[in-house]
Amino acid sequence: MRSLPLPLALTARLAPVAVLATAGWALSSGPDTSPAAKDKTPPDTTSRSASAPATQAATKTYAAAPAPCGALAGKTVTSLVPGAKAAGKEIPSTDTEVRRTCSWNALKGYDYRWLDVSFEVMETDAAAQKSYQERVADRSGGGEVPGLGDSAYSVVNLTTEDKQQTREGTVLVRAANALVVITYNGSDFESKKAPGTTEINKGAIKAAKEAVAALQNGQG
Repeated sequence: MRSLPLPLALTARLAPVAVLATAGWALSSGPDTSPAAKDKTPPDTTSRSASAPATQAATKTYAAAPAPCGALAGKTVTSLVPGAKAAGKEIPSTDTEVRRTCSWNALKGYDYRWLDVSFEVMETDAAAQKSYQERVADRSGGGEVPGLGDSAYSVVNLTTEDKQQTREGTVLVRAANALVVITYNGSDFESKKAPGTTEINKGAIKAAKEAVAALQNGQG
């Protein structure tokens, strides 16, 4: 998705879900008809069955990913990505109940901005927490964002390609069994410089707060 000579390409981070099925074969033999077997008294399983704990499926706080392109207010989109259409463009997903991503990008004059909002829903809180911790570990140099979801982390990095700087901010948020991932970056093609760290970080966090609110409002 690179219609302009941009220094940064969008990497699709779609995570296809692999469903593994296993089959078992039950082997049984005929009844034991020997004399000894006739004298045996069948064990009493009534009390054991009555006292056995019931298996209960875990209740998921979030059953499906919300529509990502409606997660941000129109004025938020136009302030973070000047020149972009507020509607955004949803990126195709292999399973829209598990993961949905919306993208906005625009070049206004020489100023370029790109914003992604992604929702990922997992089976359990523990699975979401594990994925969150793994992703944070892969993005060193950032810090926690207090008061956002159950846990949140932001990091900003600067890259240079062909003397053109691009600064990208990422915010990861875990809310129960769901993850919200924000990616926000920018470049100035006239000065070859990138927007400041504070500007990118604040923009990414602002988008994350609205996205988490959209997730929570769509609960149930």
